Amino acid sequence: MDIERFRKAGYQAIDRICDHYRSVQNKPVKPSVRPGYLREALPAAPPIKGEDIEDIANDYQNLIMPGVMHWQHPSFFAYFPAAGTLEGIIGDLYAATAMNPGFNWVCGPACTELENVVMDWVAKLYGLSGDFYNSTNVGGGVIQTAASDSALVAIVAARSRYQRLHPDVPMDKLVVYVTTQTHSLGLKAGLVLALPVHAIPVRSEDNYSLRGQDLREMIERDKAEGKHPFVIIGTIGTTSSGAIDNIDEIAETLRDYPEMWLHIDAAWLGAAFSCPELRERCRLPAVNEYADSLCVNFHKWGLVNLDCSGLWVRDRKNLTEVLDITPPFLRSTEGDAGTVTDYRNWGLTLGRRFRSAKVWFVLRSFGVEGYQAHIRRSISLGEIFAESVRNHPELLELVAPPSFSLSVFRITPSAVPELSADELNDLNERYYQKINKRKDLALTQTKLDGVYCIRFVTGAQKTERCHVEVAFNICLETAKLAIKEFIEYKSGCTATIPVRSHFPTSGLTLKLVTEDWPSSIAHYVLSASLLILVLFYLVFL
Repeated sequence: MDIERFRKAGYQAIDRICDHYRSVQNKPVKPSVRPGYLREALPAAPPIKGEDIEDIANDYQNLIMPGVMHWQHPSFFAYFPAAGTLEGIIGDLYAATAMNPGFNWVCGPACTELENVVMDWVAKLYGLSGDFYNSTNVGGGVIQTAASDSALVAIVAARSRYQRLHPDVPMDKLVVYVTTQTHSLGLKAGLVLALPVHAIPVRSEDNYSLRGQDLREMIERDKAEGKHPFVIIGTIGTTSSGAIDNIDEIAETLRDYPEMWLHIDAAWLGAAFSCPELRERCRLPAVNEYADSLCVNFHKWGLVNLDCSGLWVRDRKNLTEVLDITPPFLRSTEGDAGTVTDYRNWGLTLGRRFRSAKVWFVLRSFGVEGYQAHIRRSISLGEIFAESVRNHPELLELVAPPSFSLSVFRITPSAVPELSADELNDLNERYYQKINKRKDLALTQTKLDGVYCIRFVTGAQKTERCHVEVAFNICLETAKLAIKEFIEYKSGCTATIPVRSHFPTSGLTLKLVTEDWPSSIAHYVLSASLLILVLFYLVFL
C-alpha cells in the first residue's frame, strides 16, 4: 500500500468510526450471532495473493462489526465500563506510527519519557503520595496491560523481598492472601507462580470488607502451621459489590508483620481518587501511607482506551532487582549509567506498546475538571438507579449498599413469601436470564454469600438519565414477569401481578393471585351436578 492509498483508506476508516460512534445508541448492545459464526463466514486459510484494502475494510463492516458487543453503548451496565473515547483513539492512532518495542530508553526516548511524565500526572490527579512519583527516583509508576499483570508483578516483587529478608524459608511455605471477594487475579497469580492462595472470609455485616482482626487471625493460624504469608491484596472496589477493604485496620495488623507486602487493587474504583471529596471514602489516605503498590485500570472508568493499567510502587528497586535481566545485547550507555528508566525491568514483558500517548491525549483533552465531571456524573446516574430500587421495596431490594456507580440488587424475598433460600436464588437466576436474553440492555450476575443477585454499573461516556430510567423500567417489568412465571412453574396455577411500572414511581402495589385448585374443582363439580338436575327436571317432569 502506498501513502495515497493509505490516506484514502484512513479517511474511510475515520468516517466509519465517526458514523459508528454517532449511531451506537441506535444499535443493540449485544450482537445476535451464534458461536462459530465467523469461522463459517471466513476462509479456512489466508489468501494466496493480497487483497484490496477496501474489500478487507468492507468485510470488517459486514462480518466483524455484527459480532461486536458495544461496551460504549449508553445502555451497557455490565461488568465495569470499558473506556472508548475519541481522544484515546486518536492517541492510539499516533502511537501506531511509533512502533518501537520500548524496552529501553534508547529504543524510544520519547516513549519512555512520556510514560514517566504521564504516570506522575495521573498520580497527582489521583492525589497519590509523592512517594509514588517517578520524579523521586525512588518510587514510581509504570503502565501495564491489565490489573492481573500488575498484581502478578507486585507478587513477584513481594516474594523476592521476603526471600531476601528470610533466605532460609522454602518456597513451598510461602502464602498469598486475598479475600473471598478479591478479583480472580489473585488466584490466577497463585497458579502462575505455583504459590498457595488463602482467601480470608469477609461478611455481609461488614459490607464484604476485610477487617484487621480477621487478617490477624489468618496470619497467626498459618504461622502456627509453619506457613509464611508474604503479601496481601487489598481491594478498593470489589467486582461483585464495590466493597472497600479496611486499609487502616489491615495496616495496623501489618505493623506486627512488617515483612508482608500490601498491594492495593483499585482497578475500577481508583478513578474516583480524582475527586477530592471521594478520597476519604475510598480510603486513599491509608493507601498513601501504607501501600507498597497500587493498581488502577485507566481503561475502565478512567477514559483511556484498552489496554492501559497503571501500577505504582513505593520503592522501584523491589521491581528492578528481581526483574532486571540484562544480556549484553540489551545494555546501553544510559542504562549502565543509571540516568534513565528502562521499563523492561518494571514488568514481565520485554516489548512494550506506546500506551502513554493515549493517556496524554485523554488527560490534555479532558483536563482535570472534565475527568472529575465524568466520574461525578457516573455516580449520580448510579444513584438514580439505586434510589429507584429503594422506591420499590415490595418487588426489588439492594443486596449490598450501593458503591458509587455500582448497585447490586435482586427480587426481594417479600415479593414471593415462604420461598427457601435456594428457591429465591432460583427465581433470581431465572430473572437474570430473562434480562440477559435482551439485546438492548447488558447487566451481569454475581453471588454474595451464596445470594444470587444482579449488578448494575454506570460509567459509559454516552449514558444519560433516560437510559438509566429505561433500564430500570425493563428490570421492573421483567421482575414481575419472572415472578409470575416462577409461581406458575411451581404451582401449575395462573398468577397475576398488577404493578404500576412507569418511571418514576414512589410506590408499588403488589398482589399475587393463585387459584386454589382443590376448591375450584369442587366448585365445578357442584355446578355441573346442579345443571344436570335442572335438565332432568325440565325433561322428565
